[in-house]
Amino acid sequence: MLTQEEDLEIHALRKQGWSISAIARHVGHDRKTVRAYLTGAREAGVRAAVVEDAFDRFEPYVRQRLGDDHGLWASTLFDEVTALGYGQSYPTFTRKIRDRDLRPRCEACDGVKGRATTDIEHPPGEEIQWDWDELGACPWEPGVDVFLLVGSLAHSSKTRGWLTYSMDQAHLIEGIDRVLRRLGGTAKTWRVDRMATVINPVTGKLQPSFAPVAKHYGVKVVPCPPRRGNRKGVVEKNIHFVTQRWWRTLAASTLADAQVDLDRWSQTIGDRRRRGQDTVGQAAETERLLELPAMPFPAVTEDTRIVAANALVAVDGNRYSVPPEHVGQEVTVRRRLGDPRLEVVSPAGRVIATHQTASRGQGRVVRLPEHTKALENVVLAAFSSDRPCKPKENRPPSQAALAIAAEITGGTAGSGPVIDLTVYQRHIDRVNGSDGA
Repeated sequence: MLTQEEDLEIHALRKQGWSISAIARHVGHDRKTVRAYLTGAREAGVRAAVVEDAFDRFEPYVRQRLGDDHGLWASTLFDEVTALGYGQSYPTFTRKIRDRDLRPRCEACDGVKGRATTDIEHPPGEEIQWDWDELGACPWEPGVDVFLLVGSLAHSSKTRGWLTYSMDQAHLIEGIDRVLRRLGGTAKTWRVDRMATVINPVTGKLQPSFAPVAKHYGVKVVPCPPRRGNRKGVVEKNIHFVTQRWWRTLAASTLADAQVDLDRWSQTIGDRRRRGQDTVGQAAETERLLELPAMPFPAVTEDTRIVAANALVAVDGNRYSVPPEHVGQEVTVRRRLGDPRLEVVSPAGRVIATHQTASRGQGRVVRLPEHTKALENVVLAAFSSDRPCKPKENRPPSQAALAIAAEITGGTAGSGPVIDLTVYQRHIDRVNGSDGA
């Protein structure tokens, strides 16, 4: 608000030919304020009416979320407040965060910037980049780590992912096939970092065990040069994007639920990102991808499970039966990619059950009739209508137990422990003697 004297001064300066910017610097107010008084939109000595900011209602939520997680992306937070009813634009939203200083500063996170980089032109359909994203403990099973295999088409940046509990070669091959089928084909070249399941860490050459996989899909495998992770910058950036925009705010109760949510998010959020004049999804339509084989490479995956009390083992959101005598044991679930069956193998290496595999995350219980009958027999055999034992009942050693004890110690059966009172007398005498001294 300008005083009457300041109002007179700015009008006088304006008549003298001063610019609005020069007047604003002279009186110490911004140009919008000076212009409003010069045009008569505001009156000297009268404070402008305060208009409620639409952001005010959402500021406590934004402040709390950034206080809980100072690294939360503004775009992710914008999605959340939009769902709560916020109606202003994204640039306005980010400006409000900056103007009100809502994001706490973390000294430890203010790191140095990376080295200089340059963009590499990738022809359509020429290259797909692969890398693992080690997500850490999963929210639905905090003691278990989960991993995300990410595949990104280098030309369009279209990205898909596959969640798994293992990064061994068999699960890598499974993830590659799942991602490629979500992308609708494969590029001619697979670019990978120097992961030991694909590249020999000593020689830098392709692992012999992975060569048949590349032949199966008709591609060549190219490793990144040592200490040149930026060479696969497309997938690196997409891993950052997926981790911050999807994983960081994910609320899922199972691995299968998380995979469904990731697939939905990739189509609705990931493919809508702008790339120049087009979106990622539109750019991906120009990718000239190779057709995939009808069946995946027949790798064999093995997962360790504990048989539950109801003689079931959990696999990919479904449960499968085993003979009841294996309850509590550690078994191995073996699957060959492309085979609709799975095998459950005992610790001795014997196949104890073979099932038709249900779709991932269906929550189905698959029981074989013979397993159901055997479990019923075990349960019925253990059933009893007798009253449970009294937990506080006095039960001293029986005569039979005392007889065995006598044989062990050489004493007389039925006799209790013998207490030598002279030991206590000597102790008392020593204590009394010490007191007298």
